[in-house]
Amino acid sequence: MTGSFLDTALGLYNYWVVIFLMMMGFYIVISRGNLIKKVIGLNIFQTSVFLLYITVGKVSGGTAPIVAEGIEVYSNPLPSVLILTAIVVGVATTSVALSLVVRIREAYETIEEDEIYAQDEAR
Repeated sequence: MTGSFLDTALGLYNYWVVIFLMMMGFYIVISRGNLIKKVIGLNIFQTSVFLLYITVGKVSGGTAPIVAEGIEVYSNPLPSVLILTAIVVGVATTSVALSLVVRIREAYETIEEDEIYAQDEAR
């Protein structure tokens, strides 16, 4: 019984990778005070969600959804299309976040959260 559980758990390695990346990105976001590191953590988290959708969309033995003789199992193309859109949106939001970090750096001369909060408290 233990061997079958281990085989099943290792057989789902892509889900373990998703969970690891998701937790790593979340940890970076909540533990770091540097705004650039927070943006990187959000990107890692976002990548884990992309991998999850791609994993769910893949069907073993499935082919592209083009009707042909002899093909009975198709993969769903919708997750791939959604991920392509999400990647474009992710690049755009990352660029906006980085431009905000640049603007914050110009205004506060730092990108560390605690220093920004201290400056706001002093005003």
